[in-house]
Amino acid sequence: MLDLLAAAGAGTATTLAERLPVSRQAVVKHLAVLDAAGLVSGNRVGREMRYTVRPAALDATAQWMTALAADWDRRLAIIKQVAEKAERDSRQQ
Repeated sequence: MLDLLAAAGAGTATTLAERLPVSRQAVVKHLAVLDAAGLVSGNRVGREMRYTVRPAALDATAQWMTALAADWDRRLAIIKQVAEKAERDSRQQ
């Protein structure tokens, strides 16, 4: 959905639902969550609500996710080292 909005520049729930394999109501709910998270903004134009991507918020989210992934990679590397050491120690006995 974010890709579609970014490519189009803006979109309504109806125009997005036409391009996605979900109902318009599902798109509306998803847009509400994205709006609450600050990742998109909605502006009323007549009877329509048009949504646009907020690039700065997406950049901040991407940076946070990258840091989180690096932290998990570090933790998993430690677990791997502990498991490999335990396996080596059990072979030596």
